[in-house]
Amino acid sequence: MPGLDSPVLLFGIGFVAFAYSMVGHGGASGYLALLAILAVPPRPSAVLALVLNLVVASVALTLFQRARHLDWKLVAPFLIGSVPLAFVGGLIKPSGHVHEWVLAAVLAYAGAVMLVAPPRSERAPAQPGPGLAIAVGCVIGLVSGFVGVGGGIFLSPLLILAGWADAKKAAAAAAVLIVLNSAAGLLARGSMTFASIEAFWPALAVGVVGATLGSWLGSHRLPPLALRRCLGVVLLVAVVKIIVT
Repeated sequence: MPGLDSPVLLFGIGFVAFAYSMVGHGGASGYLALLAILAVPPRPSAVLALVLNLVVASVALTLFQRARHLDWKLVAPFLIGSVPLAFVGGLIKPSGHVHEWVLAAVLAYAGAVMLVAPPRSERAPAQPGPGLAIAVGCVIGLVSGFVGVGGGIFLSPLLILAGWADAKKAAAAAAVLIVLNSAAGLLARGSMTFASIEAFWPALAVGVVGATLGSWLGSHRLPPLALRRCLGVVLLVAVVKIIVT
């Protein structure tokens, strides 16, 4: 698999893990952007992104949960809809350039989210009805499994913008969703996942270090805005590369 031992890639993975874990994310969209820039094929890229996503989000979840930001009542309906559909999405074998175009759309969305700071609401968060949450989870899961991301990049901005959770609870909810969706997506990819794990260990080690630092800082109220904007630029560069090539 090309480029996995590249110092540039390893540095980028560490940076993405650090910055994304500050807001409870695993960083799959960032890893996919880096791998697209380095011309790693889409299917192996999706597996590596999901493995890193699972590891980094697990670290973030542990630290955000210890800080008591996790609200199971909020996140459970989203998980009911999302996790099964993430497995289904992982089973889909895209034809032609469908995967690349969907990936470009996801990265463009992620880049925009990273560049724009979510507004802070003065009202207390009000949780969505279970039916709506399950339906939203289904859509997030299907797209996430198909592209090879955990779905946190969709869930946490939605929770904040809809007024369903504050930033810390949104980060913890995203971490849970990412862990379970990433696991479902990896199971759907089967043998490719387990055959590739050995080649991933340097990236995983760097990811754990970045995630530990980032999620610790994130759970202690360090503003991540500057790092989010840097990541947004990287994601949009990757979108341009996908469209051009």
